Amino acid sequence: MPATSLKVPARFHDPAYERPVLRRYVDPVEVIWLSTARRLGITLRRDPTIFSMTDGSGTLWLSTREHLDADDCLAQMIFHEFCHWVTNGRDVVTERDWGFPLYDEEDVREHGCLRLQAWWADRHGLRDMMGPTGQYRQYYDQLPQDPLAALDDSPWDAAVRVCARQAVDRAASDPWWAPIDAALSATRATRALLVPFLADYQSEFEGDRLPLLWEGAGGALK
Repeated sequence: MPATSLKVPARFHDPAYERPVLRRYVDPVEVIWLSTARRLGITLRRDPTIFSMTDGSGTLWLSTREHLDADDCLAQMIFHEFCHWVTNGRDVVTERDWGFPLYDEEDVREHGCLRLQAWWADRHGLRDMMGPTGQYRQYYDQLPQDPLAALDDSPWDAAVRVCARQAVDRAASDPWWAPIDAALSATRATRALLVPFLADYQSEFEGDRLPLLWEGAGGALK
């Protein structure tokens, strides 16, 4: 029978049919870190008027995707906020912005947090990928191979290193270590799956020449 004489059964070809949307696709690494947030009692919400904020109720607010840079990754932003929580202490989860005074740019805990972040990411070879966004990247990128080592002999640096060492010690306790380290491990495993495909990746956006964030995420497990 010629194919042109065949007709699709009506039950397969209803012109009024609209496919029901029954699932949502989410980037796998975002699933990892959103799940980790829930395990730690943190709810994530988006607001275009906020870059990042905690309100003391267990809600973490981040800006919407269109207001973030191309290399901003939900995983790294959540991880950075968790490092603030660890650095500032367990009880600051009930305080706005992890207990930081508003508009105070002179707080050693900020740099202490960044050293903790580098130390923890280093354990999984993810220092570059899981670094901070925004202005603090200039400090983070100057940290030595050992992120707890001295940068200079200033009183500021000495105080930051004390803060960072305390944060590293605190990170090993509940509720943080198990869920956050598992999330970093899963992030590294996801990168390992992508590595064979990176050389052949081509952006779907014409003229996009930015390399993938994944390409700078390598390193040996320490």
